[in-house]
Amino acid sequence: MSRHIKKAAVLGSGIMGSGIAAHLANIGIPVLLLDIVPKDKQESGGTVATLEEKKVRSSLALEAVKKLHKQKPAPLTQKENADLIEAGNFEDDMHRLSEVDWIIEVVVENLEIKQKVFSQVEEHRKPGSIVSSNTSGISVEAMAEGRSEDFRTHFLGTHFFNPPRYLKLLEVIPTKDTSEDVLSFMKQFGEDVLGKGVVEAKDTPNFIGNRIGTYGLLVTAREMQKGGFTVGEVDSVTGPALGRPKSATFRTLDVVGLDTFMHVAKNVYDQVEGDEKEVFDPPAFMKKMIEEKMLGSKTGKGFYQKKKTDKGSEIYELDYETMEYKERTKMKAPSIQQSKQAKGKAAKIQTLVYADDRAGELVWNILKPTLLYSAEKAYEIANSVYEVDNAMKWGFGWELGPFETWDAIGLEKSVARMKEEGETIPAWIEKMIAEGNTKFYEGYGRFYHEGSYKDADVNKKVIHLKSYKNESNIIMKNAGASLIDIGDEIAVLEFTSPNNSIGLDVMQMINKSIDEVEKNYKGLVINNQGKNFCVGANLMMMLMEAQDMNFPELDLVVRQFQKTTQKIKYSQKPVVAAPFQMTLGGGTEISLPAAGIQASMETYMGLVETGVGLIPGGGGNKELYLRHINALPKGTQVDLQAVSNNVFEKIAMAKVSTSAHEARMHGFLRQEDGISINGDHLLHDAKQKALFLYEQGYRAPKHEKIPVVGERGYATMLLGAKTLKFGGHVSDHDVKIAGKLAFVLAGGRVPYGTQVDEQYLLDLEREAFLSLIGEPKTQQRMQHMLSKGKPLRN
Repeated sequence: MSRHIKKAAVLGSGIMGSGIAAHLANIGIPVLLLDIVPKDKQESGGTVATLEEKKVRSSLALEAVKKLHKQKPAPLTQKENADLIEAGNFEDDMHRLSEVDWIIEVVVENLEIKQKVFSQVEEHRKPGSIVSSNTSGISVEAMAEGRSEDFRTHFLGTHFFNPPRYLKLLEVIPTKDTSEDVLSFMKQFGEDVLGKGVVEAKDTPNFIGNRIGTYGLLVTAREMQKGGFTVGEVDSVTGPALGRPKSATFRTLDVVGLDTFMHVAKNVYDQVEGDEKEVFDPPAFMKKMIEEKMLGSKTGKGFYQKKKTDKGSEIYELDYETMEYKERTKMKAPSIQQSKQAKGKAAKIQTLVYADDRAGELVWNILKPTLLYSAEKAYEIANSVYEVDNAMKWGFGWELGPFETWDAIGLEKSVARMKEEGETIPAWIEKMIAEGNTKFYEGYGRFYHEGSYKDADVNKKVIHLKSYKNESNIIMKNAGASLIDIGDEIAVLEFTSPNNSIGLDVMQMINKSIDEVEKNYKGLVINNQGKNFCVGANLMMMLMEAQDMNFPELDLVVRQFQKTTQKIKYSQKPVVAAPFQMTLGGGTEISLPAAGIQASMETYMGLVETGVGLIPGGGGNKELYLRHINALPKGTQVDLQAVSNNVFEKIAMAKVSTSAHEARMHGFLRQEDGISINGDHLLHDAKQKALFLYEQGYRAPKHEKIPVVGERGYATMLLGAKTLKFGGHVSDHDVKIAGKLAFVLAGGRVPYGTQVDEQYLLDLEREAFLSLIGEPKTQQRMQHMLSKGKPLRN
């Protein structure tokens, strides 16, 4: 059966409901957002608005839509998306559920209330429409009791993680009556359209992610008390050191909210027995925190509190024994430094787990019960270890899931130690080891399942570059990048330098790659699968050369970067840039001249060089200016000054898009550039874009003359910067940088409307860049960015 979701309804406009509505709007699906009618009349503009007025009756949903514009992180990828959300209420608008294809319930976590809502839904939904609940742990089966057959076959759980735009995990929970067609559709829709990592969970308390995650957090709190560790010490070793997010354990709880966490823990506590029930009973100090409203970020204090001191704002940690705040502490143990120096995730974790010091003791005592619990519950809560691992990676930000972690520390070695310590090993793992299987994963994408290894059921749109890194696929490489054949006569240029920064080695590989592709391939994709696409040029290298007064070398580097971006632009075969996450400075300059861009929805793009006292040096000024000119409707008279002012402001203010949609608004992306909702599909989509361009008979663009505003326009832009200086908003050095930028964009001292060639603008840009990098204040900014990770305003 062919299904389409053209319109959806979200029932419940709280943080989660409005967040889901925003995510649907981000991908272009109109949403009806409904909530209850308020019990009391409200004050409105100095007059009393009555409950008869629609705006009052729908005020909860209306207010939720307004709040979407203020929330951080932003639920909307662009403000205009809110126009796709229509607010209403349960009493006046339930009949409109007949208009939608998917109804998502996100009301309070109370079975009786949910059942009441679903009885109303059944009165108004159209036959065949999908109904789901976003419950975080109430039985999905129980919610559908008493409903019709058509309702039950089209009903399931769809558990989003908060915030829905950013967290990748979507747990899909079928009931015994959910039709295979509906389940299959929702899993594919979740991945392809919603852009989620979808796992199928069984209808058990808290499903997969929250079941394992909550257990692990409570075990950590228990071990902290048992071993006499501090909050800060625990977070020192349960973050990146274990392949977990920087927020580690207790900072994560502050962000989530202790009240939310305790509710999730209680959900399991109420439904299990024995030793498991004991673990899900939070320690007394957490209950005391709830009483004292120490809930985390939302109340200003939790496990941590920010306080103003003589030194400025400082973070203090909770002493859970006295319930007072004290100076933050960090774990001190030899294994922590050794772990930092170890190469690879597995080596780092092994160093900590098997260390004979305080850090090793804590990590082992946290990890051991979590791994055993994951193994005990794996087939009760999920269909495979693969889905358990994915749930923890996508929902909790773990780099390795529990079973991948077990492989990393060595299954046989760790199990032997567990047995020595009197632990009971789940029978299926004992059997697995007895049969000679000593890893949960065999090769790439194959996992142990019921006596043998099977291939993961992976969407064909997911391309893992790691699986292509072999002798037959790697075409060439150096220290900074690799050129990889990914089939269908498309090659991928992958940056491998630290932080994917651009140095001479990367530039060399770009040039060689384009030469190779022009001879033997249909197209080139520039992409990698690291944390960020590219955070810019190698700042450390440039600073060292500047401090050594080695300007001939710097001139050579900038010339080479400009030649490289021009090579991308004028390649005879299509070059497609596939940026994602941080795409800053040089990363944007690499992308702008490409024949096409396929960006992940979460792409934060901008020319940010002014933040380190420079201007873009790789042609970014020219390309962004050209993008703005070429985006104007054909046949209209071009206001060059307006275009120049617009581009000047974006570069001078180092504006960065908060999404790919916003990057399109800022002109970093063209209308024809693509946006991939699912980041895992980005490389596939970029490959298809390159093939499409080739098959359409791609031809390199012709060299063009560029109209500029000249000396008059330069004065106008500079006046804007000086006005900010007079208002105390920018420094003298900011004005100097702005002046150099304005001179480049204006095309120097030429008359308004003069047509100049690209090389002329590149020469102006290079001269400005080199003059700025020699400035002591610019070098101070560069040093500050390298040491502090944030801009210096001097």
